[in-house]
Amino acid sequence: MIAENLQRLKEKIITRCEASNRNSNDIRLVAVSKYFGFDAIGEANNLGITDFGENKAQELRDKYQLIGDKVRWHFIGTLQKNKVKYVIKAASLIHSVDSIALADEINKYAEKLDKIQDVLLEIKTSAEETKAGLEQEEQISTLASHCNSLSGINLKGLMTMAPFTEDERLIRKSFSELRNLRDKLNQQGFKLTELSMGMTNDFEIAIDEGATMLRIGSAIFGPRDYSKDWRVL
Repeated sequence: MIAENLQRLKEKIITRCEASNRNSNDIRLVAVSKYFGFDAIGEANNLGITDFGENKAQELRDKYQLIGDKVRWHFIGTLQKNKVKYVIKAASLIHSVDSIALADEINKYAEKLDKIQDVLLEIKTSAEETKAGLEQEEQISTLASHCNSLSGINLKGLMTMAPFTEDERLIRKSFSELRNLRDKLNQQGFKLTELSMGMTNDFEIAIDEGATMLRIGSAIFGPRDYSKDWRVL
């Protein structure tokens, strides 16, 4: 199933990139493996997927202990300060930095490991109350500057989640706002290259608007079964 899903997904990505005059090689596919077991991750990896995204700190820790650096791990969920210790060894990229306090905590643990941690700032570009992230441009610029002042952090770009809606205009607006914000920050002297945006339901619009990373789970792995322990899936 994973092989067929991946084939369909890659064909859609290539088709959309061609329509948007983009090179599909410029887009990194992050397979969201939250709550999928080691067999599914291994199968996807054998099929050429190298990047996997996790939402839960302890789940990332446990998977990393068994799989290690065979793949690149992304932490894409909300990260609490007291969970940084579970994430810092595994994550090649943390997508969800949203405060100075969290940046400082990441920096503290990164310095202990003699590591420079790549991060993205999480930006809220929709009105949905369930969405997290920074909203005010001044606040975003301040945090970006703070990240650049820390020796254990390397700020790579921005991340957002579009609203869950069938209104393509709202989805496109969410993604275009993130791209425009990155461009504004780069005009201020930042050197941000990454835009993490687009999931199973909206990745094609994200490609149109300049996504460099797509976070896709169910279109690769199928539906999740939360009734079972992922450790035995």
